[in-house]
Amino acid sequence: MKNLLLIGLTIGLLVSCNRETKKTMTVTGNVKGLKKGTLFLQHIPDSVLVNVDSLKIEGDGNFTFKTELESPEIFYLYLIKKDNNDINDRITFFGEPGTITINTSWNTFDIGADIEGSKSQKKLEEYNQVISKFSKKSLDYMQALYDPKFRSDSLAIDSIKKLSDQNAVREYLYSLNFVINNPDSYVAPYVALRNIESTNVRFLDSIYKKLTPAVAESKYGKALKKYMEDEEPAK
Repeated sequence: MKNLLLIGLTIGLLVSCNRETKKTMTVTGNVKGLKKGTLFLQHIPDSVLVNVDSLKIEGDGNFTFKTELESPEIFYLYLIKKDNNDINDRITFFGEPGTITINTSWNTFDIGADIEGSKSQKKLEEYNQVISKFSKKSLDYMQALYDPKFRSDSLAIDSIKKLSDQNAVREYLYSLNFVINNPDSYVAPYVALRNIESTNVRFLDSIYKKLTPAVAESKYGKALKKYMEDEEPAK
């Protein structure tokens, strides 16, 4: 009888440990071609990068991680390869409850990743796709400023600087419009925080008030509110 009771308790404990909730995030996928290495699931709960879980891979690139979330946030897959290649890679993705599938290859780990199952990730990709165009233009203007053929042409230099400034303003305005137009996305306060140094606190307050209650109570929503409270002038 005691043995049956012990078995029952053990089974119950295993079930409870493996039980998924509405806040469970499952990250699964495959690193094609990876024969040996260690894969880490990471995030930044406060200000320091922390390993949530890790998995040693030997001969099979399949992986699965499970973790409980307080709210959607940025996570990382970090790969330490044992393939005589000193370059180790990190995939950034927006984690949220549910199953997120990440498929990639060992030699294009971060740049070739296909991420499915996260609405927040798709919204972040939408934002980053446009921002990358602004970044490319900024780099082009920077290179032009150092081009020898323009060094003695003050008018050309001034023109390039003006175009660069206009590009920076357009990038900033796009970020603001993105946040304003996506108040129901957990990516909105994340983007606002990334551009926080360039934004007036009063304007941030207007942005925060437009967020849906769930987003306002998320990790980045709370961080945005705390920043505004810390920066608010003393009365």
